[in-house]
Amino acid sequence: MRTLTLYLVLLLISMLTQNLLAQDDETLKYKIEELEKKKEDVAVMEREALKKEVEIINESLHKKEISQEKALELKKVAAEKHAKNIENKVAILQHTIELLKRKGAVDLNTETSSIEIAFGGDDNEGDVLFGVKYNSGNQKKPVYDKRTYGEPIIAFGLNNAIVEGQSLEDSPYKVGGSRFFEIGWAWRTRVFENTNFLRLHYGLSFQFNGLKPIDNQYFVVNNGQTELEEFGLDLKKSKLRMDNLVLPVHFEFGPSKFTKTEERIRYNIHDKFRLGLGGYAGVNLVSKQKLKYELDGNHVKDKLKRSYNTSNFVYGLSGYIGFDSMLLYVKYDLNPIFKNAVVEQRNISLGLRLDLN
Repeated sequence: MRTLTLYLVLLLISMLTQNLLAQDDETLKYKIEELEKKKEDVAVMEREALKKEVEIINESLHKKEISQEKALELKKVAAEKHAKNIENKVAILQHTIELLKRKGAVDLNTETSSIEIAFGGDDNEGDVLFGVKYNSGNQKKPVYDKRTYGEPIIAFGLNNAIVEGQSLEDSPYKVGGSRFFEIGWAWRTRVFENTNFLRLHYGLSFQFNGLKPIDNQYFVVNNGQTELEEFGLDLKKSKLRMDNLVLPVHFEFGPSKFTKTEERIRYNIHDKFRLGLGGYAGVNLVSKQKLKYELDGNHVKDKLKRSYNTSNFVYGLSGYIGFDSMLLYVKYDLNPIFKNAVVEQRNISLGLRLDLN
């Protein structure tokens, strides 16, 4: 069941990745097609602009405000100007297309109905990129109050178990050799409208918890009980690893820097203290034991994928504290590591967490 669940999760991730890549390709193709159309639109718009300018010149000539010679001169100047406009604007669009093909993305809104040459970064009517304003009146504006942000998270450090009736110092597992690793994606949402002191931090993570027994021992299942026994040969390595898929949720506390403009308000928590308290719940995807030893002069590596009576469902408490993206992280499983154990054991981890925002 756990193996099937793991395969399904990996298949889902693969399908989502392929779908996102396909969507990116379609988006890129669409943008390039739109820019190619705009190259044709440029000539049409400039010819229309030239036609109107010539009409104004002819009207001035009809009213005898200018001479025939002056009218011809103005028409020649107007024709040269609009021809140059077509040449320059088409060149800019072509360069943008080439950039898209090489880089795969350019910060450009292709939903354009007119093009203007402009200086500066932006204005109320559209976006300006490299001095070219793509203006249709429906440009994507920044979200005024963005309350949710997403970010990848990574955590790693020491792992061990608290055994019922024993102190952590008497643990049957190596302190330095037992480790954990966690990787996932988390969202941070501001809870209240006018303050960012409290945030909800939640997401999806893969946890990998490892336990290395001491004294040349390894895990065996006897009569429904998972126990440690001494191995018959000299073990070079003995490790049990449990892979979990969990949904962590934390209430995050801490100050932030507030900025406000006409277009947006933002709460920045970079270089700020933060404290997170919460927990997690999920499923155990797979448990496996790795053994390394020598037999008749040969190096042997055994990878034993068994349930080892580990709990199917995992849940616990977790918290972190620190500054900016570097945080001290602790998590503690409330579920026992092994089901129906005479002496219960619960996983505990301490390490470093990085919120890669």
